[in-house]
Amino acid sequence: MPDILIAVLFAIFTWWFSTGLILLLDGLPRGTFRWSLLISTLLSIAALFGLVQSSGQNSVSASYCGFTCALLVWGWHELSFLTGWITGPRKQPSPANAGSRARFGHAVSAILWHELAIAAVGVTIVALTWNQPNQIGTWTFVVLWVMRISAKLNLFLGVRNLGQEFLPEHLAYMGSFFRRRPMNRLFPFCVAGACAVLALIAQRLIGAQGASQSVGLALVGTILALAIIEHLLLVVPLPTTALWRWAMRGREAATPSLTVPRRC
Repeated sequence: MPDILIAVLFAIFTWWFSTGLILLLDGLPRGTFRWSLLISTLLSIAALFGLVQSSGQNSVSASYCGFTCALLVWGWHELSFLTGWITGPRKQPSPANAGSRARFGHAVSAILWHELAIAAVGVTIVALTWNQPNQIGTWTFVVLWVMRISAKLNLFLGVRNLGQEFLPEHLAYMGSFFRRRPMNRLFPFCVAGACAVLALIAQRLIGAQGASQSVGLALVGTILALAIIEHLLLVVPLPTTALWRWAMRGREAATPSLTVPRRC
């Protein structure tokens, strides 16, 4: 039990701190982006090697290593997107009178290179760790990938909290692809599906044999639970930036110049 508790706390802290660090770096002057991206790229390359090495070992340390390496690789994708380095061919907002099909096309075009980069790295990770005994790093990356796609779809279809405050000024046009609604029809299915997977992980955790398996399942299960909480924050009337206020202090108080059209 102590091993599981430590794993849960470790996952929560790394999720909170890494998210805040990315927001902090993205809020710095744009002249610093090249250095942030360079360091993040080097860490991500090292993390890929770490994923390969840890995937062949069944130990508690290998579980932590795989999990942390997956977060480092994921962090590179997040930072490269938020700094505007890898986004998509479209750099303009969607017209206010665009229909749903046209707006979806605009949204895909705005994030196309980013999504293709995640897919390429995800497939690479799966291939590099295929049939290895430790899949914690791979599962972690896949959970982050799937849940992020789910979040983007729900933002497009409509939720209460759009999280525009997380968008830097140079990505303000991304807000035109969001829709403000109390909820959309896809949202309950996304949350229910994620909860079903979390229940399966919890079931396997109860019957886990050995500390390495327990720790690995606890790490993956916690990151999935946090992703579910992030989904719920999309529809409940709570401030979404409270946890990372320390990382966003340096941002300008003014809201982005783009006003998101309200589509109901």
